[in-house]
Amino acid sequence: MIQEYHIRRLGHHGDGIADGPVFAPRTLPGETVTGTLEGDRLTDIRIIDPSADRVSPPCRHYKACGGCQLQHASDAFVAEWKQEVVRNALAAQGIEADLRPIHTSPPQSRRRATLAVRRTKKGALAGFHARASDVITEIPGCQLLHSDLMAGLAVARDLATLGGSRKGELDVTLTLSEVGLDISVTGGKPLDGPLELALAQATERHRLARLSWDGEVIATREPPVQRFGSAAVVPPPGAFLQATQDGEHALLAAVQEAVGDAARLADLFAGCGTFSLPLAERAEVHAVEGTRAMVEAMDQGWRRAPSLKKLTTEARDLFRRPLMPDELARFEAAVLDPPRAGAEAQVNELAQARVPVLAYVSCNPTTFARDARTLTAAGYRLDWVQVVDQFRWSPHVELAARLTLDHIGEG
Repeated sequence: MIQEYHIRRLGHHGDGIADGPVFAPRTLPGETVTGTLEGDRLTDIRIIDPSADRVSPPCRHYKACGGCQLQHASDAFVAEWKQEVVRNALAAQGIEADLRPIHTSPPQSRRRATLAVRRTKKGALAGFHARASDVITEIPGCQLLHSDLMAGLAVARDLATLGGSRKGELDVTLTLSEVGLDISVTGGKPLDGPLELALAQATERHRLARLSWDGEVIATREPPVQRFGSAAVVPPPGAFLQATQDGEHALLAAVQEAVGDAARLADLFAGCGTFSLPLAERAEVHAVEGTRAMVEAMDQGWRRAPSLKKLTTEARDLFRRPLMPDELARFEAAVLDPPRAGAEAQVNELAQARVPVLAYVSCNPTTFARDARTLTAAGYRLDWVQVVDQFRWSPHVELAARLTLDHIGEG
């Protein structure tokens, strides 16, 4: 039965929420809507009284594609909402903070994306899933991906034709490098001689930098270089990379400001050196990362770079074996960039070690706020928070923050 609802607020996943709670995708606070209630979700939604913050989505695929959730909202609304998500997460832990103006990456700036690709009778489909569906929506007019990344759509379809099964999907991760597309495929047919030859030929045909298939490198025409500061790094296939170069620069600037003139730094959850290598231009850095191949890529980048200070690396699972206070004692500052789960075990040790300055980069305001509470209880002050929106039109929120001991130099 169709009923009328008033949208009270926006949830963490970007859905409007009415009393109940009732979740209404692609609605905004203050709107009156009608729809059919299925469980706790509205379907067949019609906007009766639109919000002043509602805009026409810039992408023609928006209604069918699940890649973006918030294109119906003005940029100003999304910016303030993401700031409020961080503010509320901190308030739930009893923390107030100075939130700087948000930094938002421009349209068509995503340099990395994972496509859903399926072989069909007539060829293949490549795109993003429709919302809450296994239906693939093709996205030739996508406003999210970098224009150079869009060339990967045709490549992904070709790879599905060569090595995909009509019973399942391929996940095709496209990454822009300095020398072309770096493509990593999972979910394909098992490799055999004929398939490996066909994939190697596709690498040449599409002039890819590198092609990997279920973790195995098929061919490398040119090493797919990523540049971190003055260092050129060749990450392992599928390695983590910030979603946009613009967002990476914003986070790096915040980290550099946070650590200031510290001469000895620890970079924890260091990846392939996104922060470690630029920081090594003016400080000695010890970089710790759980994936050995990423550590080795970072080390090679450092060895080839000119005029960097000393960089030491360590492959270590910081969830199971965090650096202990005696290991942290020599550092003047530490950088943390953990995954969504946060860095609870490592933060506990940092709090005991009392490293004077911390730069914390987070992709989850909730776990960041939890860790910040541990640190503030141990005597740290949350100086500022910089929200960075490099996942434009999505509910995803990232941030960088500076925490310092209230009494640096005492004791």
